[in-house]
Amino acid sequence: MTELAQSLAYIRIPDLAGKRVLITGASTGIGAALARAFAQQGMNVGIHFNASRELAEKLAAEITAADGKVHLVQGDVSQDGETERVVNETAEAFGGLDGLINNAGGMLGRVPTSEMTDAHYERVMNLNARSVLAATRAAHPHLKKQGGFIINTTSIAARNGGGNGAILYAASKGFVSTITHGLAKEFVGDKIRVNAVAPGVIATPFHERYTNDEQMELQRKTIPMGFVGTSEDCVGAYLFLASPTLSGYITGQVIEVNGGQLMP
Repeated sequence: MTELAQSLAYIRIPDLAGKRVLITGASTGIGAALARAFAQQGMNVGIHFNASRELAEKLAAEITAADGKVHLVQGDVSQDGETERVVNETAEAFGGLDGLINNAGGMLGRVPTSEMTDAHYERVMNLNARSVLAATRAAHPHLKKQGGFIINTTSIAARNGGGNGAILYAASKGFVSTITHGLAKEFVGDKIRVNAVAPGVIATPFHERYTNDEQMELQRKTIPMGFVGTSEDCVGAYLFLASPTLSGYITGQVIEVNGGQLMP
């Protein structure tokens, strides 16, 4: 973790205190780091999870013990209707929403295009692309009541096409980056800012599942800063984009967090 990431625990952004945010895919990795960070800012944090109940409950207990306010909500956002339920249940628990972070996603295995099935295509696109639209549609009526923010988690893969067996994942993240631009224009009249963060190679359970040590070392060597990032290294970009004081004139942007691996 960088010194900047370590110092975030001590930074206070006054205009975030008391705001209500839902983070999808918040039980591990970047989502869990965001849940801690937003709770430290005095926000009410909706922690969404699917299968990782034990980790989500542990995270919620940790935040609650530090006087943070959380709401746990379970659901498979790749399934019809589940995403909308997750959003509306969180909004009901908090009496509204000020922000949505579409962070849930995954590769679901490295599969070469020649071996890809229609079923695999549906699973990846439903999880990474459709769920973002579904959550956004469900959150829109809550956010437009007072204005707010949406931050989508895309990926460096959206620009470079992904690694071996990750073409479909990359394409789904390309979808996320593109709709970020479109939604920003569509929602500007509702005082909703829409931006995205594109992490590069980050040490999370994602890579623990799909990237071996040799592959990670090869990727590390392509990073000018010389090291693989952590979930905490991504947090600052999300805090920045959530704060109207810090980024009130920023919408439709994708912030690349990759140690210099890609400089578009």
